Amino acid sequence: MRPVKNAAGQYHVCFVCTEEVRRLPRVNGEGGDLEFVGVDLGIESLVTLSTGEKVGNPRWFENAYERLRREQQKLSRKEKGSNNWERQRKRVAKVHQRIQDRRKDFIEKLTTRLIENFDVIVVEDLSVKNMQQNGNLARHIGGAGWNQIVRRLRDKCKWYGRRLVIADNQRCSECGHVDGKKSLDVRDWTCDECGTCHDRDINAAKNLSRVGQTRIQAPGDLGKPDAFEVVGSGR
Repeated sequence: MRPVKNAAGQYHVCFVCTEEVRRLPRVNGEGGDLEFVGVDLGIESLVTLSTGEKVGNPRWFENAYERLRREQQKLSRKEKGSNNWERQRKRVAKVHQRIQDRRKDFIEKLTTRLIENFDVIVVEDLSVKNMQQNGNLARHIGGAGWNQIVRRLRDKCKWYGRRLVIADNQRCSECGHVDGKKSLDVRDWTCDECGTCHDRDINAAKNLSRVGQTRIQAPGDLGKPDAFEVVGSGR
């Protein structure tokens, strides 16, 4: 088996093994109710749960940006192909690799915690590719790792017997009134119908949790079946 060397000069070896994954029991016991949670992905708070908990965005790329910029400037001054250029290229690659490793470690721990504490996890169906066309937000969205979070939740729900519901949802979590899309700089708003004041992220997470409960318990009430996707069999 030949090791693979990455751009940062690190060696990796891949191997395949067979392991029986232990399916997790229901959070409230086999006879208890399912534990639901809505998960809203964002930039200011990386994750907002329908329980009201917010997980801050570590901003891995932004925190390393100045160092990365300095190292890239040094690289641009070296003669391409020279020994000095090659050494500096590895320094730049190591900064990128550190960002990637820290993001991966954080997301693995976060998604595992969600899997262990909830039976059904509901996330919004985000078109990250389209959102990244906004030049002001592209770097922040790319650095947040939204796709990676959803991808790991998909995998872990299949492994551990949980359910992941992917849904599109925008409305008042109290009365159900649709107030229309709001620009990303609007963080708090008041419903025109019932007058409830909402934190944007918490309201979205509550909506997603409610959608998940309806989808699992009464799938016929949701209208178009292709508007939702359920991953994992659940128990």
